Amino acid sequence: MKATDSSNQQLKEMLQQRAMVVKAIRDFFWQENFLEVETPQLVPQPSMEPYLEVFETALLDQQRQPSRAFLTSSPEFSMKKLLAKDVGNMFQICKSFRNAEGLSSRHNPEFTILEWYRVGQDYTAIMDDCENLFRFIGKALGLKTLKFRDYEYDLAEPWERLSVPEAFAKFAGIDLETMLDESRLKDVAKQKGYSVGADSTWEEVYNQIFLNEIEPHLGLEKPCILYDYPAEQAALSRRKTSDPRLAERFEFYVAGLELGNAFSELTDWQEQLARLEADRQEKIRIGRTVFDIDMEFIEALKSGMPPTAGIAVGVDRVVMLFLNQTDIQSVLVFPAHKWWPEVERENV
Repeated sequence: MKATDSSNQQLKEMLQQRAMVVKAIRDFFWQENFLEVETPQLVPQPSMEPYLEVFETALLDQQRQPSRAFLTSSPEFSMKKLLAKDVGNMFQICKSFRNAEGLSSRHNPEFTILEWYRVGQDYTAIMDDCENLFRFIGKALGLKTLKFRDYEYDLAEPWERLSVPEAFAKFAGIDLETMLDESRLKDVAKQKGYSVGADSTWEEVYNQIFLNEIEPHLGLEKPCILYDYPAEQAALSRRKTSDPRLAERFEFYVAGLELGNAFSELTDWQEQLARLEADRQEKIRIGRTVFDIDMEFIEALKSGMPPTAGIAVGVDRVVMLFLNQTDIQSVLVFPAHKWWPEVERENV
């Protein structure tokens, strides 16, 4: 067999396996009576995460005058506008885009994302969904265990659920009060040898510790749901009623690989507007592309978005797991490095 024949066969097998994973995801949500929706990936204002860079382009009118346009980093805002119209439980599988993250074994600038929202539920319902979805995919592929890297997971076993304060105490020796106090956290970080300057923010110090001392330990013995993030990292999630210092947000991990980010969704339009403006100011501070707040999204919240929980999951990473591939580029048909080989690949 020629080398090209062999590589073509490998590509075909990957495409078939990838399609089976994506079909299983779709079947799961149809079985759960979710509505599948489509929303635009080209929008006038994307979401406002400060540390995510966007792809910017323009729409031209008949006089060829440009209007700013952006590729979305997720369909979140558009889907929440539908939630405010009482569409109910919904999911979407689509392309999303993130710029300036480089190429690595975990990142491709164009990627496939899965988002779903449960109306009338909080983030604990989404935790259950994640476990059930993985079991459903495994069953569709005829798998009882999930093998990835040097790890093997029994798909029938319940996942670990670990709070962020518990994780900081367990892996970094930092208690909740220290974690939330900027001065105390900086002192501890300096003692640990991290780079902490006079202008370092709490979030920058927190992230150094999290990425180096917490994240590598997550999801090793079994998949791990890491929940209750500091309120400063609430993003679009609501604060916990029992402890407003924390937010009802979780991410889940397998073998140290982050796969999804979930919230009990914030529905208070005034707090959401204040957070978006703070994020916009942070974008200005760190030199990211700046754009207007999506006021249509704020108006949707004003009109009355119901209590909802939702999540965004990286489909390419899920495919990686179920195909036991350690490089995301190997589960993409046309990975970005083929077209832009000059872009340095990060060693991640």
